[in-house]
Parts: sequence; C-alpha cells; structure tokens
Amino acid sequence: MKQIEVQIMQQSYLLGCPEGREARLLEAVERVDTAMTRIRDAGKVRSRERIAVLTALNIAFDLADREANDLSAAAQAAGAEHAQQPPADPPEHQQQIAALLQRLDDALGGAPQNP
Repeated sequence: MKQIEVQIMQQSYLLGCPEGREARLLEAVERVDTAMTRIRDAGKVRSRERIAVLTALNIAFDLADREANDLSAAAQAAGAEHAQQPPADPPEHQQQIAALLQRLDDALGGAPQNP
C-alpha cells in the first residue's frame, strides 16, 4: 500500500492508498477539502471537529439521496409497478438535518473550539 501526503484545510495528513487508486483518493480529498472549506467560510462553525462532522453528514446524505434515486430509476426502468421512492420529501429532509445539527451542537457544546 502506497502512502500519500495530502492537505485538508491547510492541515497535512498521511493516507494509505492502494496502488493505482491515487487519482481517486486525490479526488476524494479535493471534495472533502472543498466541502470543509465551504462550511468554515460560511462563518457559523469554527471548530475543525464540527466542520468535519457536518461535512461527513452532508456527504453521507448526498450519497444516500443518490442511492435512493438510483434505486427508483432502476425500478422504473425494470417496469416495476411500485417504484421505490426516496424515504422522505425534501422538507422532511431539511427537518431531519436541522434535528441532527441541533443534536450535534448539543453533544459538542462543551467541546473546545478550534480556529
């Protein structure tokens, strides 16, 4: 396994990477760095830990949404009468995200803030 040094929000990380997968890892690093920087620059969250958790939640939510859409499209393409729909409407998603963010704030409320 190859080791690659990367930068995420101006912090260095040494990551293990299978041979031949370096480009994919660097794409993932770029996506994470961009998402974390966007959250930091929005100015509401300063702690690296909170930024990382929010970024992980956003990426996981996007992935779950894509998977649900892919399942729905596959079911429709196969001619299924009852195509599987995404689990919730967008307003419900927003409420779930808000609740998760509130729980995160409550859980990390006493955590030291990192610039």
